Amino acid sequence: MAPFSTIFFLILLIVPLCSATLGVQYYDQTCPHAEDIIYQTIRNASFFDPKVPARILRMFFHDCFIRGCDASVLLDSTPENKAEKDGPPNLSLGAFYVIDAVKTNLEKACPTTVSCADIVAIAARDVVAMSGGPYWNVLKGRKDGRVSRANETVNLPAPSFNTSQLIQSFANRGLGVKDLVALSGGHTLGFSHCSSFEGRLHNFSSVHDTDPSLNAVFAQSLKQKCPKPNSDRNAGQLLDPTSSVFDNNYYKQIISGKGVFASDQSLLNDYRTGLIVKAFANDQTVFFREFAASMIKLGNVGVLENAEVRLNCRAVN
Repeated sequence: MAPFSTIFFLILLIVPLCSATLGVQYYDQTCPHAEDIIYQTIRNASFFDPKVPARILRMFFHDCFIRGCDASVLLDSTPENKAEKDGPPNLSLGAFYVIDAVKTNLEKACPTTVSCADIVAIAARDVVAMSGGPYWNVLKGRKDGRVSRANETVNLPAPSFNTSQLIQSFANRGLGVKDLVALSGGHTLGFSHCSSFEGRLHNFSSVHDTDPSLNAVFAQSLKQKCPKPNSDRNAGQLLDPTSSVFDNNYYKQIISGKGVFASDQSLLNDYRTGLIVKAFANDQTVFFREFAASMIKLGNVGVLENAEVRLNCRAVN
């Protein structure tokens, strides 16, 4: 086994550890209504577009997993640089316009004060809470990064990952096994296109045409929605039956063999994660508590302190 100092150094190479002094009351003096402004804007947008909550939550994950929680996912590409949002895993991200609206409202109330990185972190909490999930106090004080590279999105965990690959991906960001299982529960909100799971439905292996870990009836329904060949680019599947409600149904689906992604289903059959999946399926209160704790932990990954507060979340100052 490598010595602790070696492992610690390797982690430093992958994602900078948080050295910033984050606090719940960071904007109390400089922008006391910041969280109210963010909440009202997010709530209004979600009323007109029910997809907003799932998209904002996914945006937060994808931001923090690449370069840490620095709003690099919000930067637009330029002629000289292809940004994260144009990397293949992020092409299906949406709701950037909602963050733009939040930033516009905040700039009117408190110019050059609230960072785009904090907006995404607070908005992620708000969409979870307004969808019926837990509420937690978001630590604030992040600054916005100036670097965003599409080729780095290859480091996002893929829906085809097995549990060992997932555990390593999360460990690279200082997150443990319980964080992995809890944060995967974010899939209780939202929808996936066929491309993210069709490998489980057709020509799965030399022995099985369909992934044998899939419930047979569920697999058949997925095949009907995602035939081969599939000409409907919008076809796909809700990630759990109550996809607009933040609850523990996602874990119940996994136990029933109805996890949409291979990565989700793999959590049940691995000794390191299976018991946690069952615990969250059995007790929503426990899941909510652990999800909130893991979101706070994720929000501390790679935080920048000596950087800028963007005036426009899509471009560096």
